[in-house]
Amino acid sequence: MQNEDFYRELLDNLYDGVYFVDRDRRITYWNRGAERLTGYTSADSVGKCCWNTPLRHVDGEGTPLCHTACPLTATILDGQPRQADVCLHHRDGHRVPVIVRVSPIRGEGGKIVGAVEVFSDNSQTVAALSLADDLKRTSCLDPLTEIANRGYCEQALQSTLEQSRRMGWGFGLLFLDVDRFKSVNDTHGHDTGDRVLRMVAQTLAKNSRPMDVVGRWGGEEFVVGLAQISEMEMLRCAQRYRILVENSYVEGPRGKLQVTISIGASLVRSQETLEDAFQRVDALMYESKRAGRNRVSSDWAPSAAA
Repeated sequence: MQNEDFYRELLDNLYDGVYFVDRDRRITYWNRGAERLTGYTSADSVGKCCWNTPLRHVDGEGTPLCHTACPLTATILDGQPRQADVCLHHRDGHRVPVIVRVSPIRGEGGKIVGAVEVFSDNSQTVAALSLADDLKRTSCLDPLTEIANRGYCEQALQSTLEQSRRMGWGFGLLFLDVDRFKSVNDTHGHDTGDRVLRMVAQTLAKNSRPMDVVGRWGGEEFVVGLAQISEMEMLRCAQRYRILVENSYVEGPRGKLQVTISIGASLVRSQETLEDAFQRVDALMYESKRAGRNRVSSDWAPSAAA
């Protein structure tokens, strides 16, 4: 018993999330690191099958993994350790990218009796927290979504654009709008609408690189500046944002609420002002709206619609 308490305390003090499952993928242990990274407590998780919890792992393309490509299931079946990049669902609604590492648990005679999964935050957490502290000190944080506000974005985008031109890098600009957001407020209330905006904002921020500029432009509109990027990479990033938001949700008064976003995407052109580029990506975003919403429109490859 003393050894068990010692190892439990050791696991609970790890920064990473750790949980154990039996052969039926029923969770038998959930450490404090898992609580911190997911927002779900041990009481929320222990005793439930992992495929029946709100985590609902998806890959970078938004494909659900629980019933088709679950690393835990595969390891329990063949005894081979695995590693994968996935996105889990946080209790607040947004998607968090994590690296999961799975190993089998063996009992007497080497028989597999379950598996352990260790997962680590893969969202550049240290850089994100540092940026958030900087924004708070300079009053540049949007108080609702806790990402950069418009004033900071304008300055940061201009600075990043100038650096990109000096270095000869491509600079991508994305303009994103939450689809049918007025209906969310009218149907579910403004408190739920605020939670939706935070969910979208945190999904964008946690799935971006430290060098990218991510902020709330106003209302339900967001902007992302992508440094050191090509046209194809820009479109892949835009599609990834779109898919991850589509696969995120918040719990509202009427149950699970999901939203989609429409995106306009373009590389800023040589000698073009940022204002001119914004007019173009704004028009491209409305092109996505007219084409049915939940898609990406680009002047480089208009056929890239979802």
